Amino acid sequence: MTDQTHRAMESHPDILEMRERHARAERAVTTQQGQAVEALALITGVYLSASPWIAGFNGFSTLAVNNLITGIAYALLLGGFGLAYERTHARAWAAAMIGVWTIISPWVVAGNVDTTRTMVNNIIVGAVALLLALVTSATAGATDRGERGRSTRMAR
Repeated sequence: MTDQTHRAMESHPDILEMRERHARAERAVTTQQGQAVEALALITGVYLSASPWIAGFNGFSTLAVNNLITGIAYALLLGGFGLAYERTHARAWAAAMIGVWTIISPWVVAGNVDTTRTMVNNIIVGAVALLLALVTSATAGATDRGERGRSTRMAR
């Protein structure tokens, strides 16, 4: 049964394209830029989740819980950049939305939590999160465009 599956995969009509896509993904995530963005995104997510206690606004329970959940989600979305490279583009856009939400959340969550401390913290962290997500999306998009351009050239 294993031999039959192995032979079927080797005879797959797109095996060369699949290998090339995997090689491109490996090259993208092993670059210094890819590793730096992944590390910074992980640090940003961890800081966002701990920011109510670090910046001292944990008394605002709604914003503290909001930052905790969004920080964990952000770290999980972009922290696995290398593990799920083919889905990185969609994950990066979801992370960008978390960055936007982080920026506007002091004005949106329930309660009177829009103090100077919460606004400065969330605007800075949200902007960094948004920027890292856009860089990740651009990196994934550039790899995808490069692959499409190559397959178009091969077809000619």
